[in-house]
Amino acid sequence: MAMMSGCGNISVQSADQLKQLKDIFMRFDMDSDGSLTQLELAALLRSLGLKPSGDQIHLLLGDIDANGNGLVEFEELVSAILPDITHQILINEAQLLEVFQLFDRDGNGFITPAELAGSMAKMGHPLTFRELSDMMKEADSNGDGVVSFFEFTSIMANSAADFLGIKLNHSVK
Repeated sequence: MAMMSGCGNISVQSADQLKQLKDIFMRFDMDSDGSLTQLELAALLRSLGLKPSGDQIHLLLGDIDANGNGLVEFEELVSAILPDITHQILINEAQLLEVFQLFDRDGNGFITPAELAGSMAKMGHPLTFRELSDMMKEADSNGDGVVSFFEFTSIMANSAADFLGIKLNHSVK
C-alpha cells in the first residue's frame, strides 16, 4: 500500500491505531485532497485531546511537512505522531464517534436539528423548539446550521468540564 510506504517499521499491534488515525485524518481532510491545511491539522489535534497554540501548530506543520508543500499528507502525519498516540486517546475518539453516529442518523457527517430532535425524543428526552434552538446555537460554532464531528467533540468536552467544575482555557464557541 502506498499509504504505508513511509511507515514500514510499524508493528502489527499498531495496525489498528494506523487505521483509526487514517479514519480521523480523512474526517478532517475537509476538501478530500489527501492533505491537511494548518486549520485542518489544528482541528485534528484538538479532537485527539491536544491543545496546541497557533504558534505551536505553525512550528509543528513546519516539522511534519517533509516535502515542503505547506500541507500535511497522511504519511507525514503518521511519521510525526504515531509514536506519541496513546491507546486511550483513540478509544475516546472512537467512543465519541459512536455517540455522534447515533445522532447523525443519515450518516452524512453532520447532525441536523431534525436529527437532534428525533434522537433526543427516541432517548426519552423530547425537546421543545426553544430547547432545540438553544442546543443547536450552542453546538453549531460556525453557524452553518448543522453540527460537525469537531463541533460535537468540542461541545462534549465543554459539557464534561462544566459537569466536573473544570474551567477550560480553550472553550470552542
